[in-house]
Amino acid sequence: MRGQTAQAARIAGLSKGEEMSRSRLLLLLLLPLLLLTMAFRQVPLVDVPPINVPSGMSAVQVSKAVKGALLGRGWTVTAEQADGIDSTLVGNDYTAKIHVAFDTTQIKISYVDSTNLKYEVKKNGQRMIHTNYMGWMQYLSQDISRNLQLISAGGLPSVAPAA
Repeated sequence: MRGQTAQAARIAGLSKGEEMSRSRLLLLLLLPLLLLTMAFRQVPLVDVPPINVPSGMSAVQVSKAVKGALLGRGWTVTAEQADGIDSTLVGNDYTAKIHVAFDTTQIKISYVDSTNLKYEVKKNGQRMIHTNYMGWMQYLSQDISRNLQLISAGGLPSVAPAA
């Protein structure tokens, strides 16, 4: 294959040196585009807005809604307190850790830590993370909201405790 490229370059009238110069120039032109594309995989880390809990729900029901959403999205519950749950998502080459604080009025999801998710704090203090993390938080927030509505309407079956 390489011989065919060299032969095509010679047919086009390029010497071996000109062919290498042209290849290097092409690489230099494409490198900024590649770096720019990689940078778009990182977005500002903004905590999702707090989720309002329907009135009349108990702390046990709220915890059930949160755990159901976490387990349904593949998260592992690593610690439970009366007012929150710590959870970890483990992928092939990444981990994400969050804390879900709750009471009978609202639920708040907060970033705790991660590996291989491009987390960094810029000089201006802005936190950045891989774009997938922000999507996961949106889906989790939607699932928690849906579970709250189902529980308040009496329609969500009980969630088995995490092992």
